[in-house]
Amino acid sequence: MTPRAADRARYDRATAHLDAPVAIVDLDAFDANADDLVRRAAGKPIRVASKSVRCRALLERALAREGFAGIMSFTLDESLWLARAGFEDVLLAYPSADRAGFAALAGDEKLAASVTVMIDDPAQLELIDRARDGGRETVRVCLELDTSLRLLGGRVRVGARRSPLHEPAQLAELARSVARRPGFRLVGLMAYEGHVAGVGDAVDGRPLRSRAVRLMQAAARKELAARRAAAVRAVRAVAPDLEFVNGGGTGSVQHTAAEDAVTEIAAGSGLYVPRLFDHYSSFAGRPAALFAQPVVRRPGVGVVTVLGGGYPASGAAGRDRLPVPYLPAGLRYDPREGPGEVQTPLLGPAADDLLIGDKVWFRHAKAGELCERFDRLHLVEGDRVTATVPTYRGEGRTFL
Repeated sequence: MTPRAADRARYDRATAHLDAPVAIVDLDAFDANADDLVRRAAGKPIRVASKSVRCRALLERALAREGFAGIMSFTLDESLWLARAGFEDVLLAYPSADRAGFAALAGDEKLAASVTVMIDDPAQLELIDRARDGGRETVRVCLELDTSLRLLGGRVRVGARRSPLHEPAQLAELARSVARRPGFRLVGLMAYEGHVAGVGDAVDGRPLRSRAVRLMQAAARKELAARRAAAVRAVRAVAPDLEFVNGGGTGSVQHTAAEDAVTEIAAGSGLYVPRLFDHYSSFAGRPAALFAQPVVRRPGVGVVTVLGGGYPASGAAGRDRLPVPYLPAGLRYDPREGPGEVQTPLLGPAADDLLIGDKVWFRHAKAGELCERFDRLHLVEGDRVTATVPTYRGEGRTFL
C-alpha cells in the first residue's frame, strides 16, 4: 500500500461515522509542518497568519508550540474578536476603514494593548482619529514596506500592489508623521514578499518557467534584503524602540529569517500545506487539511459524480485556483465541466472502484479559504477523529 493509499484508508476509517461533505485536519501532519516551519525559521519566532488557519482551536494549538508567537490577522473586526478571546499579540496585516472598530480599539485599554494596526498613508491616521468617538487609548501602529522588485527604472514591477512606501526615506517620513501625532505609537515594520513566499519555483512539467522564477526570486531576495535593512535603519532613527520587524511567508521562511534586520517571520499556509505549496524546491510539507465529497452517481465506465466541490480560491482565475481530487489517486476533472457548484464528474480508472456513498478526498488550492465552506473541522489522529472544532464560520464569523 502506498503512503497516499494508507492515508486514504485512515481518513475513511476515521470518518466512517460522518456523512460527506466533511473537512478534516490531520494533526500528525499539522504538527510535523509546524516543526518544519520552526526549523526553517532558525530561532526567530513565527507569527501565525490567521487567514490561513481560520480556526481558533488550531491557532491556539500552533501558538502553544515553542517557536510560535503572535497572530497576523486580516481584518480589524477579526483582530478585536481575537483580542477579546484572549489572544494578546495581534498584528492587523492590512489597513482598515472600519470606523466602529477603531472606536472600540481606542476606547478599550485591553484591546489597544493587544492589537497593532497597519498603515502606509497619513490619511489612515486621520481616519482613525476621526473614528475615535472619545476614545483616548494610544493606538499601536505598524508601517508596511512595499517589497516589489522594480526593474528597468520602474517600468517592470514584480510583486503584489500593496503599500505605496517603496523607499526607506518614505518609511522614515511616515514614521515622523506618527511620532508627531498624539495618540499613536509606532511599534513595528512589516514587509511581505509574496512574489518570493507565495510563488512556487519547481512546477512539474514547466522547467523553463521554474528556472525563471528561481532567477527572479534570487534577484528579489538580494534586492529586498538590502532595501529592508536600510528601511529598518531609517525607521529606527525615528522610533528607536521599534518592537518588531516582520517579514516572510511560508515559501520564504528560511531566506527571510537569515536577514539580520528581520526579528520575526509570518507564516500560516505551511501548517495546512494546500496544493499551491506543492511546487517549492526548498521545502516539502505534508497535506494536513482536506475535504471529502460523497459519490452520488456512476454515469458510466471510468466516471463518478460527487456532490459539489466547486470551491475556487482567490487570486487571478486559473486552474491552479481549483481544488484537486487527491484520494484515491488517479482521478481528474472533466475538462468540459470542471468542479461544479452542485455536482462534479471525475474521470479515471480509480472511478470504477468507487461506490455510491464513498468519499473522494480533495485538497484546496489555498489554506484557510477552505474554512469559509465548512463550519467545523474534524481533527484526525491516526485513524480516529479525536476532536471536532468550529471554524470561524462555525462561530458565526465571516469577516470578509
